[in-house]
Amino acid sequence: MISVRTESEMVDFVVSQDTEVIDNVRLRRGMRIAAFYDTNLPAPAVFPPQYQAELITSLRRNQEVTLKYFDENLTAEDDSLKLNLSPLTNIETRNGQRFFCSPGNADLLVYYTNTTYSLPPQTTPQRIIVMCPIE
Repeated sequence: MISVRTESEMVDFVVSQDTEVIDNVRLRRGMRIAAFYDTNLPAPAVFPPQYQAELITSLRRNQEVTLKYFDENLTAEDDSLKLNLSPLTNIETRNGQRFFCSPGNADLLVYYTNTTYSLPPQTTPQRIIVMCPIE
C-alpha cells in the first residue's frame, strides 16, 4: 500500500505484482510519483480513497507526466496537450528500447515540464514511453 498526498487529499494505492513501476525504481517515502489506475474498476468506499495502481512512475522536481492516447499529429485525444518533438526527446518502449518510429496513434506516457498557454497547450517532452501492449 502506498499513500499519496495530493494538493487537497490523501489517496491510497494498492501495489501488487501486476503494478508496473517505470524503470523499476525503488519507491521511497517523500518521493514524487504519479500513479495511474483504471477508473472502471470498483473501488471500496473507504477514506482515504483506495485504488489498484496499474502504473507508477517517479517524477523529478517541476516535472509533469500524462498518460493519454495521442493521434498522428501528437495531439492528445481530449485536446489537453500537443507534443512538439525535438532531437533531445527520448522516445522508448516500455522495456527501455529506443523507439525510432513515429510515436503517434498510440497510448503515450509523456514526461514534460513547461507548456504554452495555447489551446491545446503545447510542450516539448523530455521523454516519451510508447505503451505498446506487453505480450
